[in-house]
Amino acid sequence: MGLKKLKVDPNVCIGCGACCGTYPDSFQIGDDGLAEVISDEVDEEAMAVCPVGAIVED
Repeated sequence: MGLKKLKVDPNVCIGCGACCGTYPDSFQIGDDGLAEVISDEVDEEAMAVCPVGAIVED
């Protein structure tokens, strides 16, 4: 487990909110209905939470 600079690929994200529910201090749903990273570094395990693989290294 480590911290990494992550981003959400908007072309893959479906806005399900799994990342926000698991890591509420690191992700939020934006005005476009898609997830976005709100912290500088995120636990790399967050990538495994996304059911469509939209969380990737930045």
